[in-house]
Amino acid sequence: MNNAFFKLHLSVVLAGFTGVFGKLITLNEGLLVWYRLLLTSFILFAFLRLGGRLRKSSLRDVLSAGGAGLLLALHWVCFYGSIKASNVSIGVVCFSTVGFFTALLEPLFYKRRVSIRELAFSLITIAGVGLIFHFDARYRLGIAVGVLGAALAALFTVCNKRVSAGRDTLNTLLYEMLGGAVGSSLLLPFYLALTGHSLVLPPPADILLLLLLSLFCTVFLYVLQIQVLRSISAFTVNLTYNLEPVYSIIIAMLFLGEAQELNASFYGGLGLIVLSVALQTWTSLHAVSVPVSPVKEGKRA
Repeated sequence: MNNAFFKLHLSVVLAGFTGVFGKLITLNEGLLVWYRLLLTSFILFAFLRLGGRLRKSSLRDVLSAGGAGLLLALHWVCFYGSIKASNVSIGVVCFSTVGFFTALLEPLFYKRRVSIRELAFSLITIAGVGLIFHFDARYRLGIAVGVLGAALAALFTVCNKRVSAGRDTLNTLLYEMLGGAVGSSLLLPFYLALTGHSLVLPPPADILLLLLLSLFCTVFLYVLQIQVLRSISAFTVNLTYNLEPVYSIIIAMLFLGEAQELNASFYGGLGLIVLSVALQTWTSLHAVSVPVSPVKEGKRA
């Protein structure tokens, strides 16, 4: 069990490095995501093929997974675009709004009532981002793009839940990466023309960073999550991942010196977001610790 918890926190730390890699890589966000998808697809294919775990899927499953992968690719473009237009701290704070969009989209997709509690906690996060947006005009473009990326991430999460149900996780991930790679390849020329960039080969330093990003922060991270879920509940895993933005901000402060770029409005907004996470964590733990009687459970259904 201790080994599983070590792997869990290692995966959260690796996720925290994702934004830092995005800031260090000099390629624009479109090319960064395209190369990441290509490298991740190749690494995953080699891993599954050499391990004898590559499975055939129906055309319908491949297309649905590929469509979800394209949503993920668009989210990554916005996430890294937000970081490059502002900084890592702003990018991961904006990503925290994914809970708000999920609270709205998931009931719509699965035809259930909107949770007032989830929506209320998410609105505290929105207020935190709004505080940063209102008082710090330097990062308004980065914040706007980051919030759009969070909406796309929520849409991907909801779709991925349906796409991956009852299917092999790593093979589904491979088809998602391939779908993202194919979709972004079709959209990339238009994106580059729109942003005034051209297709270039990454310099040696970027190649190394892209390999590290694809290998450790995508494939290895996902494998760790699968191993952890064999002995730790999904609830505990999701709860622990609330630390990801905190790790990202600490790493960015240590390696990129971002503490000098942040002002009181950022910390005020971050405080509201931490409050939202703390409230959600407390209520979730309380719900788990308090047993529900059969009678109440029946009424709730």
